[in-house]
Formats: sequence, C-alpha cells, structure tokens
Amino acid sequence: MKLIIAIVNNDDAHFVNTGLTSSGFHVTKISSTGGFLMNGNSTFLLGVENEEVDNALEIIKTHSKKRTQNVPAIMPGTNAYGTESTKILVGGATVFVIDVEKAVRF
Repeated sequence: MKLIIAIVNNDDAHFVNTGLTSSGFHVTKISSTGGFLMNGNSTFLLGVENEEVDNALEIIKTHSKKRTQNVPAIMPGTNAYGTESTKILVGGATVFVIDVEKAVRF
C-alpha cells in the first residue's frame, strides 16, 4: 500500500477531487498555502493499493493544469513591489508517493 500526498492549486482542486472520488478513491482534502506566492492550495491524502498508484497519479495529472500568472516584481535592494510585473508558471501538482507499513480503517 502507498500513501499519495498531492499538493494541487485551488483552481484545480475541485476537478482533482471529483476525478479521484468518481474513480472510487477515498480522499482527504486539506486546505494549505504555498510558501512562494502564498496562494491557496489543497493537499490531498490517499491510501492506495500498489496496483492503483498509476491510475491515481494519472487522474491528478489530468486535472492539474499549469498556467502563467502575473506577479508584481520586487524592486532590487528593497522590500517594495514595483509597478512592473513578471510572468511565472503556477499550477500543476507536487506529488509524493510513500510506502505504508500498515493501514487500518475503523
């Protein structure tokens, strides 16, 4: 058995959740915040049998879209934001797959 921890942009969280649950996966969703942009994320926890890992990862990948976002540029040497912005790539998913020694459901 594996534990999948998937950190997904909030814009995609509903679609990931729906995709996983409609495929029979039991999902726990936790609200979280990213450190770089301080944007909202959702962290999904799934206990998955070894043979179902690839299926779960494909669902997460399919529903986690990367997109560009404009963010204000920080003025060099200060903590102040300038009037210019820069585009960065956000979204997608960061996923960890961890071996589980024992899982119990009561």
